[in-house]
Amino acid sequence: MADQVFPTKGNLLKIKRSLSLARTGYELLDRKRNVLIRELMTMVAEAKKLRSSIAQTYKSAYDALARANITQGIISRTAEGIPIDDSVSVTMRSVMGCEIPRVDTAPHEMSIPYGFGNTDENVDIAYFAFNRVKEQTARLAEIDTGVFRLALAIKKTQTRANALKNIVIPRYESNYRFISDSLEEKEREEFSRQKVIKRQKEKRYKVK
Repeated sequence: MADQVFPTKGNLLKIKRSLSLARTGYELLDRKRNVLIRELMTMVAEAKKLRSSIAQTYKSAYDALARANITQGIISRTAEGIPIDDSVSVTMRSVMGCEIPRVDTAPHEMSIPYGFGNTDENVDIAYFAFNRVKEQTARLAEIDTGVFRLALAIKKTQTRANALKNIVIPRYESNYRFISDSLEEKEREEFSRQKVIKRQKEKRYKVK
């Protein structure tokens, strides 16, 4: 049953336009959802690969730190002399309107920020190992946040697409059929009425 829509040609044209827009909107949302899903699957695969290696990266770094502490004693003084790393920055990129963070660790040529007099190669190995930890951790944080935002965007897109597909479009289609059928019925009634009038006129002319 139509939602109290008056069967006029004007309303028929309005509903036809609305139905066309709703169908176009659904197609766009469906494409958006597919693009977001592909991006999500790519990031999930990368996250899985990164997680399989980051644990070993952490282990290697802490093993290197342990060796440095054994050969140099507790290297807290050396660590305190290393400048704070403020090279990490966050920008955004858009995937079909979904804002995904991009974490940049500003890669640069590695240099030793401490003197060689009171350190050995174990300290150097630990320093470079923890730099790899920083880079992989930043990348994993970027991916995890992106996956979370993509999942939310996909859910919202799916909800809107379902509303168009299952509610809005069927309602417009129902209203369109109702008005179209009503107008056709009126045309048939008008045609029949005109035929009756014509026959009555012909009978009157014959009588005369």
